[in-house]
Amino acid sequence: MNVETFTGLIANLTARLEGRRVEPALADHLNATAPADGPEVVRVAAACREAIAAGWMCNREAGGIRYGRVIKPGPATHGHSVDVVDMTEVVGPHHRHPAGEIDLVIPVDPTARFDGHGAGWVVYGPGSAHSPTVTGGRALVLYLLPGGAIEFSPPA
Repeated sequence: MNVETFTGLIANLTARLEGRRVEPALADHLNATAPADGPEVVRVAAACREAIAAGWMCNREAGGIRYGRVIKPGPATHGHSVDVVDMTEVVGPHHRHPAGEIDLVIPVDPTARFDGHGAGWVVYGPGSAHSPTVTGGRALVLYLLPGGAIEFSPPA
């Protein structure tokens, strides 16, 4: 697994986003067309695990969260950046999504939840904000950000 191969896997997913509004209802479409237990998402999850083990994904760490921007926004990913985080029982830094955020939750531990959601897709609309939270164990979360847009809140 390398970045180029991973980009190809992601491009198949981001193609589904073209012409669609980034809103919570998009999660229903993604969960129906690219379900967590479907072959496409299973390949992406395996690729993430392999890339993390190889050391080129989630190669930064802060506050108990391993993370990294894997792909910058561009034509190959239909204008989306791709970030992956590896979180275990932790609350991440508060941030805002100027253009929305499309998340693929990949539980490592079967009971892990990201913002209360198990395996599959979660979508936050433009202007939304949250402190990403993983409970119930360890989870990987793949973030697709339109235009790579994200705004982190200043520490309190």
